[in-house]
Amino acid sequence: METAEFTNQIKVQRAMKNITQEELAAKIGVTRKTINTIETGKFVPSTILAIRMARFFEIKVEELFILIEK
Repeated sequence: METAEFTNQIKVQRAMKNITQEELAAKIGVTRKTINTIETGKFVPSTILAIRMARFFEIKVEELFILIEK
């Protein structure tokens, strides 16, 4: 059976927009802690939340969240 890793570019995208976790959270309607746990890989967001984040950053979901199959 194949294994996979899940990573994201949230921190990079936030840096490009020069916004904090708290500012991003307010824009998409979640808590700062939610952003932190997603950004650090401790929590995988729902499809709806992933789409909201990608739309905020104006990129595709696949550019924000990356599945690395091994």
